[in-house]
Amino acid sequence: MTDARAIIDNAVKTNDVVLFMKGTPQFPMCGFSGQVVQILDYLGIAYHGVNVLDDADVRQGIKDYSNWPTIPQLYVKGEFIGGCDIVREMFQSGELQTFLTEKGIAVRQAAG
Repeated sequence: MTDARAIIDNAVKTNDVVLFMKGTPQFPMCGFSGQVVQILDYLGIAYHGVNVLDDADVRQGIKDYSNWPTIPQLYVKGEFIGGCDIVREMFQSGELQTFLTEKGIAVRQAAG
């Protein structure tokens, strides 16, 4: 399990935005992962996707790493943000866009 923790730690620390998900950003394998991908893509966020289906140790390891029981999991600048429901609620309220901007992540602003 130490290899999985090293993989997770490296992904979280070397990418400004990382999404641990089922599937890939191009082909999400579950609806919740797909929703977070849609939000990040809509905002024009550059992010690194980690497919937890490729490695059972990483799949369990990310749950232990964050002490969060579900996938997907979004990290920004090393900070755990949450899963699908939290990301969606933050996006709908505008809180996600503000948070990303404050962290220095470029966000495409929607007309409105």
